[in-house]
Amino acid sequence: MDKVVHFEVPFDDGERATTFYREAFGWNLDSMPQYRYTMVTTTETDGQGRPSEPGGINGGMLHRQGPITAPVITIGVADLDEALARVEQLGGKVAIGRQPVGGAGFSAYFHDTEGNLIGLWQSA
Repeated sequence: MDKVVHFEVPFDDGERATTFYREAFGWNLDSMPQYRYTMVTTTETDGQGRPSEPGGINGGMLHRQGPITAPVITIGVADLDEALARVEQLGGKVAIGRQPVGGAGFSAYFHDTEGNLIGLWQSA
């Protein structure tokens, strides 16, 4: 069973959004300007940055653009290409194909049969 491993929240004003989430919920936010992305830590993590609490999920924030216009959940999969093929066989549509993310892994986005944008993640 593949599980939700990440979330993303788009913003129009990065400073305003990060200030809001930091002050409203106490989240730790780490800007990564080289990726135009902000990592969001909502729960304690282990030495590799993964949530150490069962059920905990961390995420990210990015500028609202392209298909990413609303919050997105991301599902971890063992094989990204197989997952994208399965999505398409079941009536979903690839929105952004396989992309490397540093040396950490690969991401992709698809629209499900209801039009929702969902992310996929495969660790390196």
